[in-house]
Amino acid sequence: MIPSFDIIIPARFASQRLPGKPLRDICGKPLIQRVYECACDSSAESVTVATDDPGILRVAESFGANVCLTSVEHSSGTDRVAEAAEILKLDDHRIVVNLQGDEPRMPGSLIDQVAETLAADPTARLATVCRPLEHQEEYENPDIVKVVRDQENFALYFSRAPIPSSRSTPPMERGGIHWSIIRRHIGLYAYRVGYLKVFLRQDPAPLERAEKLEQLRALWNGESILVCDAVQTPGPGVDTLADLEAAIRYFS
Repeated sequence: MIPSFDIIIPARFASQRLPGKPLRDICGKPLIQRVYECACDSSAESVTVATDDPGILRVAESFGANVCLTSVEHSSGTDRVAEAAEILKLDDHRIVVNLQGDEPRMPGSLIDQVAETLAADPTARLATVCRPLEHQEEYENPDIVKVVRDQENFALYFSRAPIPSSRSTPPMERGGIHWSIIRRHIGLYAYRVGYLKVFLRQDPAPLERAEKLEQLRALWNGESILVCDAVQTPGPGVDTLADLEAAIRYFS
């Protein structure tokens, strides 16, 4: 049974690799609208865009989205989601899914799954998703975040480096770790609102700054992160101009 939950889509204007990314056109619709439509394909009770930019706010309102204007000072999307949850006055026990504003091909079923995963474990306050690597090249790619879990599917670590690693034998060689059992992290999160308030009060952690991965703030501060295997693989996100061109080809 899919629980009651809300979606907040963090969308900032000043992306380093693709400035103004949420407003970039993809076959007649801005990227943020494509992401909003993915959110609407889920079972969420509400969808809100959280942005630091008045231009993004106006565009999101023009296609009917609920919008929160948030601080320009946030260091991560989770911080922005946390502020929006406070603005919306969501109850501490409410589940919120963070659907990043550059994921125009995120399946609604996967959004439902991460919310359901968190709801199924009353002791957990944070959940996310992973899947096996599809190509060996992803193992070495620093843009592909890898996750290592314990036997209960809680995260041990996330890294842009190739993890786990076999000391004696490289992946793909006899006795080594085969790349296909290594897990890629999908940047889709579910939180309990009470935990978001805790996260917002914490300073960015040294590992978070080094890897540029906000989930490491949670691990640094002793929080458990439940990581489920994705029921469906999402399409590529949009981080660069090449990604944007690929998205345009897909939607055309």
